[in-house]
Amino acid sequence: MPAISILPEDVANRIAAGEVVERPASVVKELVENALDAGSSRIAVEVRQGGRRLIRVRDNGCGMDPEDAQVAFERHATSKIRTADDLWRVRTMGFRGEALAAIASVARVRLVTGTPGATWGTLGEVEGGKRVGAREAPPPGGTVVEVRDLFYNAPARLKFLRSPQTEISHISRLVGRMALGWPSVAFRFHHGGRQILDLSPGRQEEDRLCQVFGEALAAMMIRVEEEGRGFRIHGFASIPTLTRYDRGYQEIFVNRRPVRSPLLQSAVTEAYHDLVPKGRHPLLVLYLETEGDGVDVNVHPTKREVRFRDQEVVRILVVRALRRALGGSRSQESGVRSQ
Repeated sequence: MPAISILPEDVANRIAAGEVVERPASVVKELVENALDAGSSRIAVEVRQGGRRLIRVRDNGCGMDPEDAQVAFERHATSKIRTADDLWRVRTMGFRGEALAAIASVARVRLVTGTPGATWGTLGEVEGGKRVGAREAPPPGGTVVEVRDLFYNAPARLKFLRSPQTEISHISRLVGRMALGWPSVAFRFHHGGRQILDLSPGRQEEDRLCQVFGEALAAMMIRVEEEGRGFRIHGFASIPTLTRYDRGYQEIFVNRRPVRSPLLQSAVTEAYHDLVPKGRHPLLVLYLETEGDGVDVNVHPTKREVRFRDQEVVRILVVRALRRALGGSRSQESGVRSQ
């Protein structure tokens, strides 16, 4: 008997889901990204029992016609790219075509969607990766995705979830992060009928900074602006007297995508190294934008990691942008303000 065999499709789908769906916040992230790509100006997130029982994301985006709604749950189904070369020019939040399929393989999912002006929308239901229903439905004015009983068919994954309050904290932090990247979009987050976040759209990035960080902290941050070598860097950085013990208040976006990047974190540390004590970290909301092909977002299924074609150029630009901003600020005192 051969030792190597092809995994059944349902097993392969659950393995793939493990790369994308770690916890309820992961589901919210993927669904909010889809809503943003649909051109939504309002996104509402509702959860129950920390997301175990229900995650509902409602948007007012372009929606889907019946044909697209039918194929949306298939693996690698995407409207974002067509060829491998497109991976170097991704401008959408999603592109891998894995999110809905991954979520539906470990939950019970209900999708209602419709295009603007359509008489009827489409309702589709998938449980554990298997389609269980599809029919016409009143159009919701965008798309509504309901995810129920997350990990109901993967008890080993379910037991690793934390308390509802911890999961709520992760989701709240995630929604706030996404809102910082998209200040013109209204975001709401409710848990069990209780409002956690209500972020109205801002005309400027400063408006959203005040909403998420609070006016007191926002007032102690300075504007950052730099341009060169195909990149534009802008955003806000704290004066050296405002620091934290961790990087919890550091948010970095590349083409509006929230990212983790050791390169960018190292550049921030380098820019502040003689201004803040060791072990302290500044507050930061930094946006990097490029129209070229200098960044690769296809590094990890979660799409949080990126690689730059010319890392040294990016590092120098970030350090220079922060140092110029800090050099122009009036507050360079050496003390540390703890909040």
